[in-house]
Amino acid sequence: MCKNIMILIALIFFLVLPLLTRSNYLLGIFIIIGLYSIIVIGLGILMGYAGQVSFGHAAFFGLGGYTAAILTTAYGWPTPAALLAAMALPGLVAALIGRPTLKLKELYLALATLAFGILVHILFSEGGEITGGPSGLIGIPYLSLGGLVFDRDIKFYYLVLVVVLLVSLGVNNLIHSRVGRALRAIRESEHAAETSGMDTVLLKLQAFVFSAVLAGLAGGLYAFYVTFISPSPFGFHTSVQFVLMAVVGGLGTFWGPLLGSGLVVALGEVLRWAVPLVIPGAGGEYQIIFFGMILVLVVVFRPKGLGSLPGPGRKSMKTEDTREEGGALNVDGG
Repeated sequence: MCKNIMILIALIFFLVLPLLTRSNYLLGIFIIIGLYSIIVIGLGILMGYAGQVSFGHAAFFGLGGYTAAILTTAYGWPTPAALLAAMALPGLVAALIGRPTLKLKELYLALATLAFGILVHILFSEGGEITGGPSGLIGIPYLSLGGLVFDRDIKFYYLVLVVVLLVSLGVNNLIHSRVGRALRAIRESEHAAETSGMDTVLLKLQAFVFSAVLAGLAGGLYAFYVTFISPSPFGFHTSVQFVLMAVVGGLGTFWGPLLGSGLVVALGEVLRWAVPLVIPGAGGEYQIIFFGMILVLVVVFRPKGLGSLPGPGRKSMKTEDTREEGGALNVDGG
C-alpha cells in the first residue's frame, strides 16, 4: 500500500512540475532525464536480469535518432512512421550482432559492445551527406501524432512522461512473467539454466534486442525534440553514462532508471559548470573521470544502487530471487 502511495505522489509531482517552473531549461533537463530513463530501463533488463553488460547502447540511441532524422528530412516520411522505424532498425541491428556477441563473457562482451559503439559513431561522423558528417542534420520536423504537434517543451514533457510510465509498467509486468523468471535464472547460473532446458542464447538475445528497441525509441524522440542531430551525443562517454545510470540507480529496481538518470544528468550539468572553474580550459574528458570515480564508489559502497524502493507489487530483486530460489530454473524446463 505504501509503495502505491509513493508512486502516486511521484506521479502527481511530475504532472504538476511544469506548473511549478517557468524555466524551459529545467523542463528540458527533465525531458532528457526521461529519455535517458527509457534507455536505462532496457539496460536494467539486460544487465540486471540477463546479466549482460553493454557499452554500446549509445550507438542504438544514435541509430534511432539518425533513422528518424534521415527518413523525415530526406524522404518525407510522416513522423509517427519514422519513430516506428527508429525503434525497428536498432532492434534489427541488435538481432544481427547479438547472437555472436552474446556468446562472449564478461570483459570480452563489454569490449565487443564498446567496439560496436565506436564503429557506429565513426559511421555517423563519416557518413557524408547521409548523416551530415560531423555537422549533423538540421530541419528535423516536430513530432506530430493525430494532429497534435509537439512543438513546445511542455507538450514534449508530458509525452515523455507518458512514454516512461507505459514502458515502466510494461517492464514491471515483463519481469514477473515466465520470461523474467527465466532471465533471472540465467543471471544466477547460466549453466544450470541450460541444463534445465532453457535456450539461454535466445533469451539473452531477446533481452538485448528489447533494450536496443527502447534505446531506438528514445533516440527517435530525442531527434524530434531537439530537431537537430549530430554525432557528439552518441559517443563512448554517453554509453559510460548509461551504464553508470543503471548501476547508480540500481539494476532490476523500479525506481532505479529514474533515480540514476536524474542524478547523473544533474551531476553532468554541475560538472559542466564547475570543472572549468577549477581546471581552466578543461573539457568533457574530465567528466568521464568523475563519472568513473562515482561508478567505482557506488560499486564498492552501494552495490545495489539507490533504487531501494521496489516497484508496485514486488519486493527487491534480491528478496524476490531468494523467494524463488530453486524454482526459477524450472520455468521453462518442464
